[in-house]
Amino acid sequence: MSRKTDALQGSLDLLVLKILSRRSRLHGYAIMSAIQQISADVLRVEEGSLYPALHRMEESGWVRAEWVNNENGRRARVYELTTAGKKQLGIEESRWKAVAAAVNRVLLEA
Repeated sequence: MSRKTDALQGSLDLLVLKILSRRSRLHGYAIMSAIQQISADVLRVEEGSLYPALHRMEESGWVRAEWVNNENGRRARVYELTTAGKKQLGIEESRWKAVAAAVNRVLLEA
């Protein structure tokens, strides 16, 4: 497992929910690309991690998925955040901030 992948462990839901809160109706590849681009190529999500996470989030009611035909006439599954997903995003952001603050405290004390 690469260091880039290690950095994502435990934060994939947060990242996906945040991307979908800013950009609605994205397909999986667009979500992966957005995370990579916004993180300046520090974070990279693999399909093998993203699609099971999206499926789990859909089952949890955090995202809604729909099959659409894209501009090339190919079918693509697009995802958007639900009301429950917005609530979960708030929970995930609070959790992340608490963890980041705890790590910072350890770094400053050590």
